[in-house]
Amino acid sequence: MVWICIKIFFARILDVSIATIRQNVMLKGHYFKSTILAFMEIFIWFLVAREALTVGISSLWIPISYSLGYATGTLLGSLLSKKFIKGEVGVQVIIDEAQKELISALKLRGYSFNILHLESGFKSEPKLMIFIEVNNKSVKKLQALIEAIVPDAFIVISDTKQIINGTLK
Repeated sequence: MVWICIKIFFARILDVSIATIRQNVMLKGHYFKSTILAFMEIFIWFLVAREALTVGISSLWIPISYSLGYATGTLLGSLLSKKFIKGEVGVQVIIDEAQKELISALKLRGYSFNILHLESGFKSEPKLMIFIEVNNKSVKKLQALIEAIVPDAFIVISDTKQIINGTLK
């Protein structure tokens, strides 16, 4: 019984990791790659589910190993996706118009950005919204720079599916 639990646990890690990576690849617009990953994912899942349901052992360790493999696969797939899937991130920063030292720092470090002048809905103080597109590997560095210069900046970070006619640092 121990062998079957270990087998189920590691197979679930594999198929759920593939599923998580597949979802992230598909969100980036790589549909052919996600189709291949989907086939692998379901093939492994089918074999594992069949094994778990027909093993003939009514131990609670079977569903526990199945569930632990699923949870571990989700974590591992997320970490692998973050590490290996290239992508871009949109960073929007809202600051008071008087805090222009951030703009100078961004220019000095070679970031490409756009600025939009806006007015706060809560206060009548003029604000600036800075739009920056960066590689997802460098977003933490950019976030640290922004927070060091303008600690109370309003920052929104979101995945970008595609960039057309733009530049990245």
